[in-house]
Amino acid sequence: MHEMSFLQDLAVVMIAAGIVTVLFQRLKQPVVLGYIVAGILIGPYLLKLIKEQDAIKSLAELGMVFLMFSLGLEFNLRKLRRVAATALVAAPLAILLMVFVGYQVGQLMDWTPVSSLFLGAIISIASTSVIVKVLREMKRDREPFAGLIYGILIVEDLLGVVMIVLLTGIASTGDLGLQSMAASTGKLLVFLVTVLVVGLLVVPRLLNFVARFESNERLLVAVLGLCFGTSLVAAKLGFSVALGAFLVGAVMAESAQSRRIEALVEPVRDLFTAVFFVAIGLLVDPALLWQHIVPIAGISLVVMIGQIAGNTFGTMVAGHDVRTAVRVGTGLSQIGEFSFVIATLGLTLGVTDPSLYPIVVGVALVTTLFTPLWIRNADRLTDALLRAAPKPLAGYLTLYKDWVERFKGGQWNSLAWKLSRKWLLQMAINMALVAGMLIGAATLARIEPAWLAKWKLKPDTLRTMLWVAALVFSLPMLIANLRKLQALGMLISEATIRHKSAGQRTQSLRAVVANVCLIAGTAGMVLCVLLLSSALLPPLGVMLALVVVLVVVAWLQWRFLVRVYARAQIALKVTFEANELGQAEIEAADLPAGLLEAAHLDSVRLAKGSPVIDQRIGELDLRANTGVSIVGIERDGERIVNPGPEKTLLEGDRLLLLGEDTQLPKAKAELNG
Repeated sequence: MHEMSFLQDLAVVMIAAGIVTVLFQRLKQPVVLGYIVAGILIGPYLLKLIKEQDAIKSLAELGMVFLMFSLGLEFNLRKLRRVAATALVAAPLAILLMVFVGYQVGQLMDWTPVSSLFLGAIISIASTSVIVKVLREMKRDREPFAGLIYGILIVEDLLGVVMIVLLTGIASTGDLGLQSMAASTGKLLVFLVTVLVVGLLVVPRLLNFVARFESNERLLVAVLGLCFGTSLVAAKLGFSVALGAFLVGAVMAESAQSRRIEALVEPVRDLFTAVFFVAIGLLVDPALLWQHIVPIAGISLVVMIGQIAGNTFGTMVAGHDVRTAVRVGTGLSQIGEFSFVIATLGLTLGVTDPSLYPIVVGVALVTTLFTPLWIRNADRLTDALLRAAPKPLAGYLTLYKDWVERFKGGQWNSLAWKLSRKWLLQMAINMALVAGMLIGAATLARIEPAWLAKWKLKPDTLRTMLWVAALVFSLPMLIANLRKLQALGMLISEATIRHKSAGQRTQSLRAVVANVCLIAGTAGMVLCVLLLSSALLPPLGVMLALVVVLVVVAWLQWRFLVRVYARAQIALKVTFEANELGQAEIEAADLPAGLLEAAHLDSVRLAKGSPVIDQRIGELDLRANTGVSIVGIERDGERIVNPGPEKTLLEGDRLLLLGEDTQLPKAKAELNG
């Protein structure tokens, strides 16, 4: 009887979801809202058609895993790189503003600090599914501002995962202290870097191996196994299953099989995410929606005004004009799937106010309905703001935009700065991997799984062995950091000690600066390793002896360890290049027949005085005027493949043009006047 009851409930859920999908598509509304409405209708407060709610909730948890996994698949690092400067500025600013505003609103409603913090997190992230659907239906998804929106959404999704983990920790301890938040954030960053780096090294190759069998069934099973396995590991380490699903999806997004995986997972994802959103509706009492209509209306107004203001401000800070910034802000004026995940988390942990859940559902309904209206009237809103703003302010904004563009192409992009940023980032990633090794060893020592317990080692011996093993596996990263510290010291000494001022002492002063950088950096690394090893360190005498042994091993196997690190770097590079090649092949396959045969490549260098210098590609309308596309830029030895519409052209850039023989001369003339 239990099986029949569950089957009946699942049939009711899917039939209701199917009906509202058709209905809401005809009404040109996001189907996500339809699923929630279906859940409200068939739930225990209206038609009462569901009997086994616990089983449906279990399926809904699977839906959350699939939802986060699909969001990870859309987390494309190539797309993010094109608009990274804007997204990495605008998204954090908007989220911080909305978390602060939401917390204050919760306090005004006499909620607990934890409930208020959950409200702030809920209203801080826009809906990816809603805005993508709205822009596509309005045929505006190819405009420059849409690319900025997608970049901001990617960063918001990543920050949303971070917030879920932090909120889980805060809800468990009830502590809002900075110390606990800093510790949780540090552990999270280590876990993120470790999973992403190891995943990028292992997962794409595993998927390529499985794909050779040319069996969709085997590939789907492998993908789902990796998804649930990573989610389980995240849960065992005290993180959210949503984090594991998102990360493995992000890793698979960089695989050459990503498009095929999306196609295979899509039906399964749609099934379980439909159940997830219907289950959200099952928990909502319509009477509570009406009872809380005033806070729903008020918070909806706060969300729309706050999101528009926050994202507009953040986009302007990143150096865009007012019109583009307002278009971005109006497109991000709603809440969606991450909000429901966070609200469900608070409800499950029992740390949020009971009225929060129905309020969130009501706010999502209201803000989603208003999103198309805001986008359509973005230009009118811009005109009104420009008319109301003092003329000096408009002038200052223009000057600021020009300054940001010149800053992006100025000294900040010099070779020394580029190398310094690259090496520092690589060193930070290496230390995060070392931290992951040591934290993983400490976790094994604490939980002592069955396969480790069968050795029956004394606790001190076990901790010592795990510490040594972690350091041995960390040697390639530590040696790589020593080499990069040496190179960084030489670069800093060359950049800071000039022959004009130092004279004959130039070489000696440069040697001093380079050695100081190397010694200080090495001391910092040693201190970090000791701090991270605090739960594993053996007695002092044993530790010193083991350190000597490790130093000798590193010295004897120096070249081997360097090769291991270099091969890992090459493997990561191959993964990204394989993904880009696969995407290019897909895009080329979508071109009309005969177009590639008629198209030719040519290049042109932007001379001094060119009318297009300091302009963005999207502002040129080069393709509309001449039929020619800019498919590459060579700048200061760096190659930018398929530059986005927001990329600014600078003097001396060599542009790679794609077009027909009759079109290319006209494009060259337009570019160089």
